[in-house]
Amino acid sequence: MEKLLLASASPRRAEILRAVNWSFETLATNIDETLAPGESAEAAVQRLALEKAEVAAKQHPSLLVLGADTTVVIDSEILGKPQDERDARRMLRLLSGKWHDVLTGVALVRREGDGCRVVAYERTSVRFGVMSDAEIDWYVKSGEPADKAGAYAVQGRAALFIEEIRGDYWNVVGLPVRLVYKLAGEV
Repeated sequence: MEKLLLASASPRRAEILRAVNWSFETLATNIDETLAPGESAEAAVQRLALEKAEVAAKQHPSLLVLGADTTVVIDSEILGKPQDERDARRMLRLLSGKWHDVLTGVALVRREGDGCRVVAYERTSVRFGVMSDAEIDWYVKSGEPADKAGAYAVQGRAALFIEEIRGDYWNVVGLPVRLVYKLAGEV
């Protein structure tokens, strides 16, 4: 597997790559993650993943750059990262007792040589158990929901509330590594 430049500061994405022994370096990118008016979640995660990868590839054109972006969708509402604790509580109340989808866009970009640019996304469905207000407060006060799409980390304390997952678990954590592997074989 070719060494990657991960265009992300996400410790979760780095942990996943380490878990499969994929050699990589990281370069955090800073892009505007505002959704375009009427943009679907599928289009948004792919566009944002590509923008992150393109920014890093400009600085390191010879490297294969991986960009990724994750969001949560419930009842057609896109849930990014919570703005504050109040927003995290709102999101968790929406998720309580229901199914939702986690979408991660993945982009691989190399600018030099023949160049390459592939983009795709993974969808995984997750069902939360019913959470009481006390459980939501406890979870929010743990600090874990901050900086997480949908205000939860499946690999952390939120595992207490997950009843079922249909699809790629690693996608819910933040990087569908099987999809990355498949796309890397195409470039």
